[in-house]
Amino acid sequence: MQSYRSAGFTLIEVMITVAIVAILSMVALPSYRDYVRRTEATDATATLATGRARMEQYFQDNRNYGPTAGTACGPSVPTSKYFTYSCATSNSGANFTLTATGTPGGAGTHTYTVTDNGTRSTTFFKGAAQSGKACWLIKGSEC
Repeated sequence: MQSYRSAGFTLIEVMITVAIVAILSMVALPSYRDYVRRTEATDATATLATGRARMEQYFQDNRNYGPTAGTACGPSVPTSKYFTYSCATSNSGANFTLTATGTPGGAGTHTYTVTDNGTRSTTFFKGAAQSGKACWLIKGSEC
């Protein structure tokens, strides 16, 4: 008499497969999130660079960046899905600071700035305040 083994998977085989998939997910998901965050941050830095060029064009036409110190800048501030942008003037409209702040759900843990003299800085990155970072951090914690 011949015995037949039932077709299918045992519980142990299924549990091992689930464990392997869980381990792979634990490794892949943080890497994917970091990739998405870097893409969003690149969007902010590109928009800041474009905004700075627009500010310089405005300055050439008006001899100031905005009406008075502490007010919004002359050109309109850009918009983005992942960042909110603000611009403030100082020194009677002779200087400006353009800021990109991450929105919740996007790159909510980043804040980048650029000034009229081209100084780039990161004031908040990956949930921690940054000081002395004279660049836009995208990956890693050093310029």
